[in-house]
Amino acid sequence: MSILKILLPAAAAAGSLVAWPAYAHGFGERTELPVPLGFFLIGAALAVALSFVFISVLVKVSGEAGYWRLNLIGTRWSRIALTSSVTLLPVKLLSVFLLGLVVAAGFGGDSSSMLNFSPTFVWIIWWVGMSITVALVGNIWALLNPWKIVFGWSEGVYRLARPGQNLSLGLKYPAKFGIWPALVLFGLFTWIQDAYPKTDVPTQIAIMVVVYSVITLGGMLVFGRHQWLRKGEAFTVVFGLLTRFSVTEIRVKDQGSCQVCSADCRDLDAECIDCYECFQRSGDREINLRPFAIGLGRNEPVTNDVLALVVLMLATVTFDGFSATSAWAEFQTWVVGLFGVGGGQVFNSLVLADTLGIVLVPVGFFLVYLFFAKLMAGSVDGQIGAVDMARIFGFSLIPIALAYNIAHFITLLLIQGQLIIPLVSDPFGTGWDLFGTVDYSLNISIINARILWFLSVALIVLGHVLAVYLAHRVAVRMFANRALVLNSQYPMLTLMVVYTVISLWIIAQPIVQ
Repeated sequence: MSILKILLPAAAAAGSLVAWPAYAHGFGERTELPVPLGFFLIGAALAVALSFVFISVLVKVSGEAGYWRLNLIGTRWSRIALTSSVTLLPVKLLSVFLLGLVVAAGFGGDSSSMLNFSPTFVWIIWWVGMSITVALVGNIWALLNPWKIVFGWSEGVYRLARPGQNLSLGLKYPAKFGIWPALVLFGLFTWIQDAYPKTDVPTQIAIMVVVYSVITLGGMLVFGRHQWLRKGEAFTVVFGLLTRFSVTEIRVKDQGSCQVCSADCRDLDAECIDCYECFQRSGDREINLRPFAIGLGRNEPVTNDVLALVVLMLATVTFDGFSATSAWAEFQTWVVGLFGVGGGQVFNSLVLADTLGIVLVPVGFFLVYLFFAKLMAGSVDGQIGAVDMARIFGFSLIPIALAYNIAHFITLLLIQGQLIIPLVSDPFGTGWDLFGTVDYSLNISIINARILWFLSVALIVLGHVLAVYLAHRVAVRMFANRALVLNSQYPMLTLMVVYTVISLWIIAQPIVQ
């Protein structure tokens, strides 16, 4: 193991030397950096490596559950403002209205994606914007989920007609299913986003929203609202993972409400955090401010399905960036040359190439992560198996996925996202000007290539440093021996350094799509 301590970081640093100067991601122009790109990559890799030294040697990291919290609903007025059904009703009405507008504009609006409300709202404002918001601010999706709202209202009306009866059939959700339904749905969503050639066609978006609405409402009807949202609704599950990074949490202090919860909601420290079913029922509850990323270090088991989703999230956002580069364009050309250009508009060689990427990149990520987990298991003398080690440290990958997600999509959100300003005045593309914004012109100078590059470097390095911290925190909790704590982290550190370099290299590539 002493040899690995030297060889693994050395190999990671050497790998960073193979990168070459390129353009800044998101702009088709040259970004003249103060030093060659390779130096940036080496510097970023060293920053991540040195953070491990700082965290493991100079900072006392505790594996205990306690951390600083500030209750935002500690007073009567703040509680009314943040939890009252009266103040939340307009927000819920807006959410349901937007769902209806997406479907209506998709079916009845202009066929151009630039003139129709649905594509910009769904892919930029909702998907990109919501992902970043729940990860930084908190899980507002739990409040805004329109399918949850519609089903809740329907339950209320049903109980008025039939007091004491539930709208749901109330079938017990099979434990063996885990979150696999949500993972499959998210995988399909990823394929639509990255491979489906009609992803920006308004009518196609409307059809997809209707189909997903039927699946979601049907799942809640069969298994109950909370069970299906917790296990089967893809975006509730994905946003629930991302919100662990955020600066807020909900907490139930009255453990009695957990006794009748439809799930085993308490972690291994017997704390009920981010369980919205218990929060809705309990009278002793909190909405807390907390340190960023601390929610990812909670003491709870990570199952295989959750680990698979975390790896899928990390791999797909990486592939989304890589698929827009010239390197991927060359692979697509090779696939077209191999299979020809035949096929329809939906199923053709380009779609096949992207589908291969969507399938193989997550598999490759998992195998690489499992390899390093095996090294970690060997570093602690086999006390924990490789798969168990992969699960234990799975949540430490989320800051990496989040950092890359923000770095990759920030220009899309800030520049193309401005399209929503004229579209709110004319959502159907029929010449309306409801709010006087239809003539708004995009401000493409809101962020330039140089600022984007430095922001991307900072985000990715910070994400990996936080991942190092979280992994070290988990290791402290798992291993009483300090030597085992450090030994377990050398392979993980090497993985972090390697992925730092890969992430920045992808971000630096010129966009060709």
